[in-house]
Amino acid sequence: MAIDKNSNAFTFIFAIAMVVVVGAALSFAAMSLKPRQVENAIQKDMMSILSSVGVEADRTNAAEMFYKTIRERITLNYNGEVIARRDGEVDAQDEEDPFNVDVQKEYRDPKMKPEDRRYPAYLAEVNGTDLVVVPMVGKGLWGPIWGYVALEGDYNTIFGAVFAHKSETPGLGAEISEGFFQEPFEGKQIYDSSGNLVSIDVKKSGDTSSNPHAVDGITGGTITSVGVQEMMRRTFSVYDRYFQSQKTNVSELQ
Repeated sequence: MAIDKNSNAFTFIFAIAMVVVVGAALSFAAMSLKPRQVENAIQKDMMSILSSVGVEADRTNAAEMFYKTIRERITLNYNGEVIARRDGEVDAQDEEDPFNVDVQKEYRDPKMKPEDRRYPAYLAEVNGTDLVVVPMVGKGLWGPIWGYVALEGDYNTIFGAVFAHKSETPGLGAEISEGFFQEPFEGKQIYDSSGNLVSIDVKKSGDTSSNPHAVDGITGGTITSVGVQEMMRRTFSVYDRYFQSQKTNVSELQ
């Protein structure tokens, strides 16, 4: 029996067949590429964390440098208590690994209260100096912003900071990802002389070079600058509980 290729039935069956074939091909491609996509995401995060402690790495050596620099990964609850610890290689399937905590997803989830979120931190050692790296997320003018801030062993002085964004305005808010904005954070302190958490002000104008708790904002990028300031203040207010406990431990050992 000859097939009438001009009939509506043939056209309908052919369209269904093509949808099935193309859908199967796309699904297979997505499944095949997923491991590589996960690996790329891990490498990217490792590079950002390393950048906050002044260690340069690329995709070819990110894992090697990460495991050499980061001695332990921890997750804190809202009260600053350690609820998970990991060292060694990152297991992408281990949901309790601090590295796999999606702080951006938890922050954006309207149903998740701050008290229910998880707060990762990375304990590092660079040239014999102990550091702690804190990830943070916030809101800019047009979308999410995020970053990593490394503190020295006093849990007060900023060793380094890196920030990134999704869709801030080029030449304005997008400048938070540039070195000229990030470098002034180095050496700034998040506690005042009385031990009170003050975080870092990102000021719109004025000379902040002599202010240990402030940096210059971005001209024309006020909302993004304020977003960075809010992000740091909110994040440090949670990690403060952990920092204070570590300071107490150090004092007891001295």
